[in-house]
Amino acid sequence: MTYYSYKGFCLVEHGGRLPEGANAVSEPVDPLVFLVSRDPKVSRGLFAIDSLAELDEPEGISLLLPPPEETRDDALAVFIRAHGATVANTAFSRWFTVLEAFRTRGKSKPRVNLIGLGNVGGTTAIGLKLLGTDLAEIGVYDRDEKQSLRYESELNQVLSVRDGETLPPVRVRNEAELFDCDALLFTAAKAVPEVGAESGGDVRMMQFTANRELLHAYAKHARECDFSGLFCQISDPVDQLSRAVFLMSNQNEQGEFDGKGLLPEQVRGFGLGVMHARAVYSAECDGIATEQLRVYGPHGNGLVIANAPNEGYDNAISLALTHKAETANLTVRAFGFKPYIAPGLSSAAVSVLRALRGEWHDAAVPLGGAYFGCRSRLTAAGAQQRREVLHPELYERISESYRKLEEFHAE
Repeated sequence: MTYYSYKGFCLVEHGGRLPEGANAVSEPVDPLVFLVSRDPKVSRGLFAIDSLAELDEPEGISLLLPPPEETRDDALAVFIRAHGATVANTAFSRWFTVLEAFRTRGKSKPRVNLIGLGNVGGTTAIGLKLLGTDLAEIGVYDRDEKQSLRYESELNQVLSVRDGETLPPVRVRNEAELFDCDALLFTAAKAVPEVGAESGGDVRMMQFTANRELLHAYAKHARECDFSGLFCQISDPVDQLSRAVFLMSNQNEQGEFDGKGLLPEQVRGFGLGVMHARAVYSAECDGIATEQLRVYGPHGNGLVIANAPNEGYDNAISLALTHKAETANLTVRAFGFKPYIAPGLSSAAVSVLRALRGEWHDAAVPLGGAYFGCRSRLTAAGAQQRREVLHPELYERISESYRKLEEFHAE
C-alpha cells in the first residue's frame, strides 16, 4: 500500500482521487485519511473510523450497531487502532476544504450566526448568550431589521453569572456576512401553524414545503461562498429539511446534482434534543429510570424512545414514553401557547454548543439516503455516531422509522 503526504495529511487511495501535488511516503503518519469515491447522494462525505473494519461498511441504519470485528493485525490495522483515521469521499469536490475545517475546529473560539429571531430564534439567541461562554461572537439576522437591532441591544446588556466570566458579544449581520462564521443556525420559518390549527396532524410536517422554499436561497449561498462550517437546521421539519439543504446546495443551475456544495456532515438537524428532554421529563414523572434512556429518529412522527438500548428494554414503557414526547408540543398548544422555549434551548442552544465543543449530542445526521436522529459527535477526524448493541424490538422500530424517512425523500 502506498501512502502520500499532502498539506499536513497522510493520504491513502481506496478508490478515491488523489489531489494534485501529493507525494509518496514510506509509512503512515497521523492524521491518516482514506480517499474513497462513493455515490454522493447516499454516502457519507467525511467520517472517522477506529478500525479498518469500518472502512467499507454499507451506508444506512446499521451504522448505529457495533462495527464488524477487526480481523486484520498488520501494521496498518494496528496503526488505526492506535490513532484512528478519516474517510473522505472525493466525489465531493470540496472534501479537502472541509477536512481542514474539521481538523482545526476547537483551536479558536467559534463564531456563530443565527438567522431568524422569531420565538424559537429569539430563545436560541438568549440561550447562546448565557451558555456560550466559549463563543467568540454571536451574529444575528432577521428580515425585520428592528428585531436584529433589538436583540443586539438587549443581549449585550446581559451580565454574566460568575465574576470574571465573559459572555460573547452579539452583533447584527447583513445577508452578505451570514456565512462568515463557523456555524450558521437557521431558525427562520415561513409558516408556523397557529394555536388551534393542528387538526390532529403533525404540526411540524405542515411547514415542509414553505420552509424548504425559504431555505433554497441560503443553501445556494452556502455553495457559492464555499462555506466550510456547519449548517445547523433548526426550523421544522428538521430531518427532512436537513436533507433538502444538502441536496439543494449540491445542485447546479440546471438543477443537476454535482457534488460541489455542502458535504453531508456539514448539515445537521437540531430537533432531537427537546425530544430527549421531553422523554426524560415524562420518565421522571412516571418514576422510570432515565440513565439508559435512548432517543432516535425524526423530530415528530416516527420518533423512537427507548427506556434502555438492549438489556432492560421494555417495549410497552418505551412506546408510552415515545407517545408522550411526540405529543408534548400539543399539550402546550392546548394551554394556548406555541411550544418554543424547550426547543429553542434543548434542541438548538444546548445541542449546538455541545456539537461545537466536540461533545456527544442529539442531532439528525446523514445515514444513507436520509438524515436520522441519534447521538453523535464531531471530532477532528470526522463525524461519529454512537454505536451499540440494540434490542431486536428496538432495532425493528428504528429501522421502520428510517425506512419512512427514506421513502419520503424518494417521493
